[in-house]
Amino acid sequence: MNKMINLSVRDGPEKLGRDRSGVARKSGLKPADSINRSAFTTTVGKPASSLALEIAALSASILYATSVHAAFNIPTDSTASPLCINGQCATSFTAKLLLFEEFGLQKMPGGTSQTSLFPSASDCQSSPDGQALDAFLKEEIHPYPGAVADETLTNAWETQVKGCVGLSDQTPTRGDGRPGGEFFAHQRWDEFFPQTYFQSAMSGARANGGLRDGYQMHKYNKGEFGPNGLYYLPNGTAAGIEVKIHPNLPAQNANSVWTFDGTLPPKLLMARYGESILFRHYNALPIDEAANNGFGRHTITTHEHNGHNPAESDGFMHAYSYPGEFYDYHWPMILAGHDSINTGATDYRTGSPDGNGGITPVRGDWRETMSTHWFHDHMLDFTAQNVYKGNAAMMNYYSSVDRAREPKDIQEASGDHSKPGYGCHYAAPDPANPGPFNVNLCLPSGTELDWGNRDYDVNLLVADKAWDSKGQLKFNIFNTDGYLGDRMTVNWVYKPYLDVRARRYRFRILNGSVSRYFKIAIVDQSGKVVPSYMIANDGNLMQHAVRFPNSQSLYGSWPEQGIAERYDIVVDFKNFKDGDKLYLVNLLEHVNGLGPNKVIPLTDVLSNKYKADGINGDPAVGKFLEFRVKAYNGTDLSMNPEDYQETVIDPVTQKVVPGKQMIPLNKPTVQELQAAVHRTFDFGKSNGTDIAPWTIKTDGGTGFGADEHRVSAAPTLPDQPNGLGKVEIWHIKLGGGGWSHPVHVHFEEGQILYRGGKAPPPWEKYARKDVYRIGTLADSTSSVDMAIRFREFAGTYVEHCHNTQHEDKAMLLRWDIEHPGQTLAIPTPMPGWEGVQYDPSIYLPTAKTGDLAAKKSFVLPQ
Repeated sequence: MNKMINLSVRDGPEKLGRDRSGVARKSGLKPADSINRSAFTTTVGKPASSLALEIAALSASILYATSVHAAFNIPTDSTASPLCINGQCATSFTAKLLLFEEFGLQKMPGGTSQTSLFPSASDCQSSPDGQALDAFLKEEIHPYPGAVADETLTNAWETQVKGCVGLSDQTPTRGDGRPGGEFFAHQRWDEFFPQTYFQSAMSGARANGGLRDGYQMHKYNKGEFGPNGLYYLPNGTAAGIEVKIHPNLPAQNANSVWTFDGTLPPKLLMARYGESILFRHYNALPIDEAANNGFGRHTITTHEHNGHNPAESDGFMHAYSYPGEFYDYHWPMILAGHDSINTGATDYRTGSPDGNGGITPVRGDWRETMSTHWFHDHMLDFTAQNVYKGNAAMMNYYSSVDRAREPKDIQEASGDHSKPGYGCHYAAPDPANPGPFNVNLCLPSGTELDWGNRDYDVNLLVADKAWDSKGQLKFNIFNTDGYLGDRMTVNWVYKPYLDVRARRYRFRILNGSVSRYFKIAIVDQSGKVVPSYMIANDGNLMQHAVRFPNSQSLYGSWPEQGIAERYDIVVDFKNFKDGDKLYLVNLLEHVNGLGPNKVIPLTDVLSNKYKADGINGDPAVGKFLEFRVKAYNGTDLSMNPEDYQETVIDPVTQKVVPGKQMIPLNKPTVQELQAAVHRTFDFGKSNGTDIAPWTIKTDGGTGFGADEHRVSAAPTLPDQPNGLGKVEIWHIKLGGGGWSHPVHVHFEEGQILYRGGKAPPPWEKYARKDVYRIGTLADSTSSVDMAIRFREFAGTYVEHCHNTQHEDKAMLLRWDIEHPGQTLAIPTPMPGWEGVQYDPSIYLPTAKTGDLAAKKSFVLPQ
């Protein structure tokens, strides 16, 4: 049997536990100053000729990269992705955009009597049969979840696992992949016991069987998703949709693409504050780790980016599951500040849709309300490969202020006391102090549902891809700079079109690439920039909407959008007639995966003066999504973002006055900032290796690559359970070299104090962030200083570059939130086929104290 194992300079003979193939290894811990992780995957146990061919292929790819792709190495170290295969051609704007398919939440039962086993595959190289998988996922959740991992469960595929992997009959296996014991037990389980659940399986690509048709909130019979709507699927079902990047390209093989359920459309979780969720994620990937079409790892862990979730459910890089196992993620769906602010749940702005026009009160700080998230794989060393391969979904948060429900008429907008959740903030007598009947921002969405309307609220996952001569997705696992595809996709479709009504829309735009940044403009068919408004940054509604174009927006485009950043943009199509077309255009050129090179003038792109052919220019520059305008016969009563800018013109006095506010920032006090612990993180190549060049220096110390054992920072929870949370100031810096890094900090949102030593631009000035771009272009700058606060949950989190090739090679560090007085770090889980062991963890010298020199020299903003 062919078997893939990790050969890693991080895993010396004295390291504890086991490697990620599940094979036990010797005990002993390296000293702190010598743990520097870097890894790659190679093939062993293959015939010599096969291994020789792989080495030859690698050598050829390196030679190819240095010769043919001297100017534009796109796709990375490879040939162009063909648009014509077997006589069928994919052309721009001929494929309809796939809109996201909802997972659907089910009510958590009081218990379960189900006993069926997770269906297994027929061989070592396959995922389970699709119909059997659908039938199982429709069943009520079983075994019943608990606070602590169930270590009595054996792997549902135990017989196959032992045969395929070569385990002895006496070797135990595990069915519950979560690390056992209290270290990874669900925090505050009884307090936030899951009210709802959903389950899915990460599986090889297959045709959609209609599993989730009945879980769609619109039921394919309401609004634009109904039979007369723009987004109705034939016969009201997703059944039969294949995993194709374009209808004229071949379907993806099961080992080429791995997705939730194994199907398209891409998946969306619709979640409400105050309604806790359990996500049971089954691993239905092949047991043979070589059955991956050359890339992707069959061990997985899921990060909900950037939920206020306990660490054991955050998707820690080294808490992962094997095929045949499941992992339960517990997402409490609480607002930050739950323990210290609005503890009586009396603030009507801190609430959740109740399903009947009302508001269910919840605790916490309404200024911490979130909106647009996503979740994806976070496997150590393999995040880039697994996410690129399909392990990514989006998640919309719904609240009393962001209900996704427009008013049906002016009376409802004004605040109907029988339906208080429908009243619009813009219609409040005093929007600065709205009453309980006017908290809904009434963002573009629809009117058919009580909450979660998606008629005019559209999720867009933008990513570059590449495929081989047979149309199968491809990836270069050896490149360390970053991976670039040459074909632009939206929601997994190559350069699609989307029908839109002549009215306002909200677009939730996620950069879901591995290494590619975007700089996007929206233009009409004559090439003129169309006005738009940014209302949310990284999933957080801002204090004020920001209009584009503006004096700081180059070519009228939106800011650089790094990997994993989300921008919520409102566009009004009302001034366009039926049949008009508009386009999203990418202006940001890359030469290789290190980071963006330059912004191309919009006129050069639209006139074809810029040759985006892969030889003279970046093939991902240019138009990539077409909007086709259709007539709208309704009345658009959604919020007009123009009224929510920092300043507006009073229509009566014609004077400049302050605009309305969406969600104001909860800024730390001067006293909190003065008392803050400071930490400095330099992202560069200090002490890196050829295999894993990317490192992070903490507080001026040595540059290290990722190591799951090393705690680089250890902030603490409040001294009192009801404390506001301790504020820290983190300094994120570029380590030189002309690189770019979108740095992601898990768990908490930060507020940017300085960008490049200056006040941040408007789209960050009024925003809370979880991705902080550092780089060489104007929108990024070489440093970011941000304030962040920790509360509610403890445990092990990470910080990393979200150019996931940089992350995997190995620009990632671990940081822990600890309890006051805690002296020992949480031990490190080390999973294997037979279960999870724990290694001791270690601290960097400044993990507790932070960067004292940075604190001394820092000047607080005025």
